[in-house]
Amino acid sequence: MIQRLSHVTIYVLNQQEALEFYRDKLGFKVHTDVTMEHGFRWLTVTAPGAPDLEIMLMEPKESPMMDAATASTVRDLVQRGALGAGVFDTADCRKTYEELKGKGVEFVSPPTEEFYGVQAIIKDNSGNVFSMTQPKPM
Repeated sequence: MIQRLSHVTIYVLNQQEALEFYRDKLGFKVHTDVTMEHGFRWLTVTAPGAPDLEIMLMEPKESPMMDAATASTVRDLVQRGALGAGVFDTADCRKTYEELKGKGVEFVSPPTEEFYGVQAIIKDNSGNVFSMTQPKPM
């Protein structure tokens, strides 16, 4: 029986640049950073409020999991912002927006009121796009 989701993948164009973005700008923690066979880098980070969910920062490369044509297609989709989809929760969207903007984080849209709370849209340095949301109290 499945017990929990332990890992999710975000495809990035450059793992080192992605690490600097997620760790240094968003404040995520490095969980695992290991170079494995054939130069494959297993790089995972965790959000401060979700230390048991590892986010794999993976470069789309030719490998046993992905042929060269697929890797090229995935890179193109990442750059277009077509693969990054997720929601980061925050206690104060406007304050976090100002803090992250001051660190050079690119926003597609500033904080706006939505029916579910306050939302801003972040773009990482690979082109992935995420919502940053301050949910309305239940």
